[in-house]
Amino acid sequence: MSLQNRYEFVLLFDVQDGNPNGDPDAGNLPRVDAETNNGLVTDVCLKRKVRNYVGIAQQGKPGYDIYVAEKAVLTNQQKKAYEALNLENKPEHASEAKAWMCQNFFDIRAFGAVMGLKEYNAGQVRGPVQMTFARSVDPVLSSEHAITRMAVATQAEADKQSGDNRTMGRKFTLPYALYREQGFINPFFADQTGFSETDLEIFWDALVKMFDIDRSAARGLMATRKLIIFKHASRLGNAPAHVLFDAVKVVRKPGVEFPRKFADYEVTIDRAALPSGVEVIEK
Repeated sequence: MSLQNRYEFVLLFDVQDGNPNGDPDAGNLPRVDAETNNGLVTDVCLKRKVRNYVGIAQQGKPGYDIYVAEKAVLTNQQKKAYEALNLENKPEHASEAKAWMCQNFFDIRAFGAVMGLKEYNAGQVRGPVQMTFARSVDPVLSSEHAITRMAVATQAEADKQSGDNRTMGRKFTLPYALYREQGFINPFFADQTGFSETDLEIFWDALVKMFDIDRSAARGLMATRKLIIFKHASRLGNAPAHVLFDAVKVVRKPGVEFPRKFADYEVTIDRAALPSGVEVIEK
């Protein structure tokens, strides 16, 4: 069933003693706003986690393959459309291939994709689900840790160290940070990709559970703490998105100087400020 409502959402997630999104241009330090020192997590990072979760949770189900899968070759992904539809590798078949790709790949239906490659052209499509960077509620301070591995990679290294066989490294973590991310779901773009009510429920499920199948020592303890969904009574929408986002307040509790857990924050929704025709759903 096609989407009959517009949605916006606020996602709150946190990290404890971990690096939620390292910056490869800065030695893998946690990403920060250079002027305010608020932590950042990119939309690409969060979409990766959604893709990974859906790929595992819906594995084997028709229509729920992942286009931008880890280690995927995108030309080979698009080739599947041409083979399934028995099409020649010519640009004039791009629209047919695009429709097949939308039907079979969840992340294309949700996020869209640029598939206008030289071979097996499948055009491009804008997805109904768009997400902002996540930004920490408070400024963050990265901690740097020296770590030791009691082994070396090669015999040559062992000979050089006379059998000591230790290698040193560095690791960066945040003691604690609570992040806030905003998102949008456009039913008109959903019409173009075929993103359905069933897909939407799977997406909500992924936002709630995605960190549970993405554990690593580098990321520490990460968890979705709250998902606040604004459901409009119409497809066009009943209020500007920024008005809805402004109604969600996340502040440190009195007396908390250095937050170290989610309970150190208070999350409120000013329901009286919400226009009519907007329903609030909390997960």
